[in-house]
Amino acid sequence: MSRPVVAGIGLGGNLGDARATVLAALSALDSLPDTRLLRASRLYRTPAWGVTAQPDFINAAALVETGLDAQALLAGLLAIERDFGRVRATDGSDRWGPRTLDLDLLLYGDAVIDAPGLRVPHPHLHQRAFALLPLAEIAPDADIPGVGPVHEALAALDAGGIEAIP
Repeated sequence: MSRPVVAGIGLGGNLGDARATVLAALSALDSLPDTRLLRASRLYRTPAWGVTAQPDFINAAALVETGLDAQALLAGLLAIERDFGRVRATDGSDRWGPRTLDLDLLLYGDAVIDAPGLRVPHPHLHQRAFALLPLAEIAPDADIPGVGPVHEALAALDAGGIEAIP
């Protein structure tokens, strides 16, 4: 067990009752071993990105404090996805498609990790308003290593079409 780290996690889904799934997934984050949910953003309705011919996504972001190392945290996130019915194609062909739940490890403290299956900060975080907008709500000054503060990365993007939902 390592010393606690604050990690940023992106949540999203667009199949089934995505709103309920994302809310339940936030609770599931708090049940990971040696991990507690610190803050969660509001929910946002976001147009699909990548493959656009699919339903809008419900997105959110969370900050957790965890004693898990990055690989163990990622394994926990993937297990939560599976618990909510997410099936990933082994060849990655469904990467941009619809899903019941997607959990992305966006930030792990100030770590920069480039390992098979795990890249932190998330390699496209600074290009994705749907991830940055909820993250900026709960951690605007968090640093994206190699990029800068979350709020500055968000300011450089068009967040049109993304709306907070009650």
